[in-house]
Formats: sequence, C-alpha cells, structure tokens
Amino acid sequence: DGIVLGNPVWQPEGGQVHGALEFDGIDDVIIVDPVRNPADGPFSVFAWIKGGAPGQVIISQEDGADWLLTNTQGYLMTALLSGGRRAGDPLISEITVTDNNWHRVGYTWDGSDRILYVDDVEVAHDTSGGLKGSDGGLYIGTGNGLEAGSFWSGLVDDVQIYDRAIQP
Repeated sequence: DGIVLGNPVWQPEGGQVHGALEFDGIDDVIIVDPVRNPADGPFSVFAWIKGGAPGQVIISQEDGADWLLTNTQGYLMTALLSGGRRAGDPLISEITVTDNNWHRVGYTWDGSDRILYVDDVEVAHDTSGGLKGSDGGLYIGTGNGLEAGSFWSGLVDDVQIYDRAIQP
C-alpha cells in the first residue's frame, strides 16, 4: 500500500505483470511506509521499468539513498553506499536502461557484495563492508529528496523487495 502523489496513470494492459504505473517525470510518486533499513543485512530489490531519462530515479528511500536510478548516460546504478568513514562510491553499470524497452532491473546486497542486474544478468559488482542505514519510507518514481529532475518519466511495474539476497 502507498500514497499516490501527482497523477501516475494506471495502464492496465501496459505492464509486464498485468498493468503498470506510468509516471510523468514531473511530480508523480508513490510513497510507501518504511520497508527495509539497508543497514539491517542482506536484501534485494527488483522492478520492471520502461522509458525514463538519464538522471532519473526508480526507487529511493526518504532521508536515505537512491536505491535504483540512472546516471547521466542512462546507465543503471545504485547510490546505496557503505556506512562508516569510508563511504565508497556508487555502483554503476555500463548498460543503458532508458532506451524505451522493458527491462527488469535489480540490486542485491548479501552483506558483502553489491550486485546490479539488468534483464536478470549481472551488470555490475563490487564489495562493501556494510550499507548506510535509513529507516525512512520508500519513494517509487523519484529521488530521496523529491528533487526536480529526479522524477521518473516512464512505466514501473512489479516492484519486489526481499529480506535476503536473491539471484534472479
């Protein structure tokens, strides 16, 4: 369950798993109660996406990090960083996901390895000693600070969050 802000449009025939929500890239977002603190241990997040533009965010955490987003080239990335003094760097793939095709994107963290997936194929991988914590709610369709330019302009379908690292 979530709170709908803006006016994302339900596309009953337009998704990968039944219908999908179409976000306008201006002010559409779904706000969900806290689901997962990244610092609490292994977890995974997956979603189907279509469209979007470079620099836009698919899933983020209020007062936390952008979980799945695109960089300025449209490559899938995560800004979930290590906790502690050495925060580390974002994990960036070299796969464009803003090409207006459907892609299943995902991120897993098993307690040491951060892995990004596109269409169920591993596209980026590194190690991390732990993730920064946040207990804020989730935003589907925008960045963690609701910044202009971070709102998703495309379709999002079948967001799944697991309390363990899974392989697609």
